[in-house]
Amino acid sequence: MTAAETSGHGPRERMVFSAAQLIRRDGVTSTGMREVATHAKAPRGSLQHYFPGGKEQLVNEAVDWAGRYAGNRVARFLAALPDPVPSGLFAAMVRQWTEEYETDGFDRGCPVVAATVDCAQSVESTREAVAAAFAAWTGPVARALTDMGVPEDRAAALATLMISALEGAILIARAERDVRALTTVAGELGPVLDAAVRTNG
Repeated sequence: MTAAETSGHGPRERMVFSAAQLIRRDGVTSTGMREVATHAKAPRGSLQHYFPGGKEQLVNEAVDWAGRYAGNRVARFLAALPDPVPSGLFAAMVRQWTEEYETDGFDRGCPVVAATVDCAQSVESTREAVAAAFAAWTGPVARALTDMGVPEDRAAALATLMISALEGAILIARAERDVRALTTVAGELGPVLDAAVRTNG
């Protein structure tokens, strides 16, 4: 979802979206509630109304949004593939990030990872939200792999591998200011993913 796509949403939805965008750029610690309200063009007084649990609630809802968004993107990636294969799905997942970095620079990462780094050890509810967000993403990837012929007993493991490789490559890309790590994991992992279909299909 883009900022334009949130324009028709209410202030609560816009604030959750804005929180996710600011967290992926600045991390949880540097993202303030007032900054979120300003970014969302929402009345400052609405923060307490919509998020009585304060920043912790807002961060957790932003993490939840990010996990569902990533999970929902899987179907869109598949729909755009003329011949759905595991390597094609992973390449599409990676391409989302390479295109962003090549167009907009390397300032933003995954809000779920940012919340993990900043809060998962100190805020139990955020750790739970992060775990749930990864599950909301891993599940659709695993189901897609199964639909493409990967045995169920391997699909979940390969989905975890795909997401782990992608998240690690995102971190390296931001550190290097280069998409090298992203293109590398797509090229190296693609044949491994496709072999799971060929060997067992």
